[in-house]
Amino acid sequence: MRIIAGSAAGTILKVPKGFDVRPTPDLVRQAIFNSLGERVVGARVVELFGGTGALTLECLSRGAIHGVCVEKSSKHAQFIRQNLELARLPSSMLDVRVQDAFTAIAQLAAAEQKFDLIVADPPYGEKNVGRRSTSLAQQMLDCTDLLRLITPEGRFILGHTKRDTLTLPDCWEETKMLKHGDTVMRFFKLKPNP
Repeated sequence: MRIIAGSAAGTILKVPKGFDVRPTPDLVRQAIFNSLGERVVGARVVELFGGTGALTLECLSRGAIHGVCVEKSSKHAQFIRQNLELARLPSSMLDVRVQDAFTAIAQLAAAEQKFDLIVADPPYGEKNVGRRSTSLAQQMLDCTDLLRLITPEGRFILGHTKRDTLTLPDCWEETKMLKHGDTVMRFFKLKPNP
């Protein structure tokens, strides 16, 4: 697993052993950043369910000005810090928060933080046929505090498994969907106020 482009291109990232972390594959990240294009440059980014921090580090490598990476596991958060060092990016560019994603969202919203890009590739939910999803991806879409974090022109990129059928609340407008194997990455923006 590596940083694909930008100032830290080619940096090999450390990944925790075992199945606790499911890093977003290089091909999926490439597709995400091809879709985002210049939107990353100068952006403030928050990554929820950070894992290795690969998505945030890719943003910083490509010109984002600041990132916040939220990871519940202190062990995995240590990998994010190591990967920042490996990428030779200034430590001041990244805040690593060791906490639950929803707690972090509430705290960041209360502090009136705003982000141009919100990225979340949470652990996958189960298949949901004939019922509303209860997955972390669905909970992200339903989280009203998340709406307070995104800038008017910002984007929310959400990963989930294709077997998890999500219900889109009225506040979000989907702008793009990328599929790769079992992974679906969806791009959302806030709908304008009616």
